[in-house]
Amino acid sequence: MSTPNHSAETASRPAVPEGLVIAVDGTSGSGKSSTSRGAAQRLGLRYLDTGAQFRAVTWAMLQAGVDVHDGPAVAARSAELMVVSGTDPAGPTITVDGQDVSGPIRTDEVNAAVSPVSAVPEVRAHLLALQRSIVADLLAAGHGVVVEGRDIGSVVLPDAPVKLYLSADPSARATRRSAEEGGSDLAATEQSLLARDAIDSGRATAPLVMADGAVHIDTTGFTLEEVIAQVVALAEAVEAHA
Repeated sequence: MSTPNHSAETASRPAVPEGLVIAVDGTSGSGKSSTSRGAAQRLGLRYLDTGAQFRAVTWAMLQAGVDVHDGPAVAARSAELMVVSGTDPAGPTITVDGQDVSGPIRTDEVNAAVSPVSAVPEVRAHLLALQRSIVADLLAAGHGVVVEGRDIGSVVLPDAPVKLYLSADPSARATRRSAEEGGSDLAATEQSLLARDAIDSGRATAPLVMADGAVHIDTTGFTLEEVIAQVVALAEAVEAHA
């Protein structure tokens, strides 16, 4: 997977300097994306959606007719891709080889295929280097960033000064996801989310875990604005003691 305009040195883990880095992990439907984007906007930070990168690679596999369960084939094709993430929280973008895939990566077809692609070690290694490179470049340019995903605090940015883990009751998550998808079956949606949890937590490479030092926020009983306010307060507390 090609990395545009980034040197080999920036592929290593970036040191955390003055720029604020917030690592947000958690389960599907817990509100990670909305919370991360909202907090980034409130704090004047950039925003990186690593899940969109895995979806973009998955979309590319489907477009190329690659069997997503064929790890070596997925690894080989992923090495050829140019994935570029826009980091404006008000309008994040994602392209593959210059093509805007912001819409196509949210389809049911991609939803069903992203887990096996995400479990391929070579894909994770390629995207890990890309993610660290993007963050390093943002920090070098004087920008802080909110990075969301499933292994950010544990693997991608373990030295981030703010690490969060978001979760919610399965029924609440299913209700949210169903609303996003236009009223899909609640029971089926909940089972799909729980299946994704099992895959993410059970994979051998970079499983979904709550990182050491992460603050756990159960979003079940809170509005989006209330969760964002908690994140902003945590960020401000870190800044105050910096």
